[in-house]
Amino acid sequence: MRLRSITSTDWNEILVIQEECYPQIEPESLEVLQSKWRVSPQTCFVMESDNQVVGYCLAHPWVAGSPPALEQLLIATDRPDTLYLHDIALSSKAQGKGAGNLAFNALVEQARERNLPCISLVAVQGADSYWRRQGFVAHPIEKSLDSYTADACYMVLALND
Repeated sequence: MRLRSITSTDWNEILVIQEECYPQIEPESLEVLQSKWRVSPQTCFVMESDNQVVGYCLAHPWVAGSPPALEQLLIATDRPDTLYLHDIALSSKAQGKGAGNLAFNALVEQARERNLPCISLVAVQGADSYWRRQGFVAHPIEKSLDSYTADACYMVLALND
């Protein structure tokens, strides 16, 4: 299993994995997914096994407490204070191979390199229990999470050195 930067030829596989992983959510468009990558290509990557894309990660510097809505086109923010994890998605071909941990550890390293004090995300489809085990804590926010699933939960992982 290895991580590598996203290339223009990866997007079809990324769209397939997105659809596989999120049956309860209308898939985001290619244009929106690519906007996340354009904001911060260094924090977006694919997981590859046997030269096949089996997962992806889309993350970008952002403003804490204000997660982007689904299907929102992004532009870079001037004053980020979190690395916002939009998604780590793994196909069934990657399950149990350590891809999630590999991706998560790379994100923590990226956030620290950028001197960002935390990583934030919106957990959906019951994933909040997984993220709690990784050290994330639910945080109430004023911004509506209506574009996500009914169980959407904003969570933050403080990165204390």
